[in-house]
Amino acid sequence: MNKRKTLGIGISAICVIALIVLVIVFVGNEKKAEGAKVGFVMSGGIEESGWNGMHYEGIKAACEKLGANLLVRENVREFTGQCNTAVKELAEEGAEMIILSSYGYSEEVKDLVKEYPEIVFYVNSSEYHDANMTSYFARMYQARYLSGIVAGMKTQSQKIGYVAAMENNEVNRGINAFTRGVRRVNPEAEVVVIWTGEWDNREKEIAAAKDLIEQEKADVLTYHQNQPNVVEAAELSGVYSIGYHEALEGFSSKYLTSVVCNWESVYYEIVREFLIGNGNQKNNYWIGLEADAVGVSAYSEEITKKIQTEIEQAKTEILNGKDVFSGTIYDVNGHLRCGEMEIIGDEQLLEQMDWFVEGVEFYEE
Repeated sequence: MNKRKTLGIGISAICVIALIVLVIVFVGNEKKAEGAKVGFVMSGGIEESGWNGMHYEGIKAACEKLGANLLVRENVREFTGQCNTAVKELAEEGAEMIILSSYGYSEEVKDLVKEYPEIVFYVNSSEYHDANMTSYFARMYQARYLSGIVAGMKTQSQKIGYVAAMENNEVNRGINAFTRGVRRVNPEAEVVVIWTGEWDNREKEIAAAKDLIEQEKADVLTYHQNQPNVVEAAELSGVYSIGYHEALEGFSSKYLTSVVCNWESVYYEIVREFLIGNGNQKNNYWIGLEADAVGVSAYSEEITKKIQTEIEQAKTEILNGKDVFSGTIYDVNGHLRCGEMEIIGDEQLLEQMDWFVEGVEFYEE
């Protein structure tokens, strides 16, 4: 009996200690949430449409839900030195977490973050990591793939135009996924890419769209830029278009749909991780269709039931494990990049997408 009593007392003590620890952790985290300062650096303005506006609305909503205080630095241009300045200012203001929402920022701050080991950094690219710097993004390539199905089923000329900012893993991955979607339903179609070299340049983007329409006879256009200038150019020429970042308004039915992301969902998860003490637990944070983080927006009346059915089938396949970059994949040079029973892993998709799939062409003047 004495042994049983002793054992019972021991178990009770352990339970009490565990409960106390849980209460301390819970209360500590609640206090941290109430007073936490989250810094957010963006390349454009908070009132912009497109990339910057959608990210700002997402982080703002996430911080409001979690009770965190949001500190914003807007119009911080890449590779100008402004990003490092913004980080230093946010650190002085007491930011405990800093989110850098433009692709080139990680390269700029890769050395600076070492000076602030107590700050949790999340960056919107995957080339650079550190003990306190994690890459975050949504699997936009999954939604690009779905939009490629739309383009492949709507084109009549078998030429689809793609206006892209610059070559990097993110942009290349999107082009490849889109082309995979096109070729799924239309193996004869080609995706013709024009590079602008910038995220924002209305003149270049409109000129590129015109070249694709007039010189390449593209009858569907899409883009990887911050603003929907390509959609505007497509409207003026009477060709189909697919948007990016957000559902667009004020266009004709020739605007078919947009590739979109629920950035509030993404930011809610990474800020919540930080608040409960789990920030920077991994190199890459990536979510997609499984969390309703990405998709395509409402369809134009031009999107037939047949197209919608094909999209739903593709979504089901992805959710069941047959991701976009699985099965036999050849690159533009005819080299096998993925075998019939293989799947390309996240590390390669994030950090080694320096090649293009069969079906991609590049515009030459």
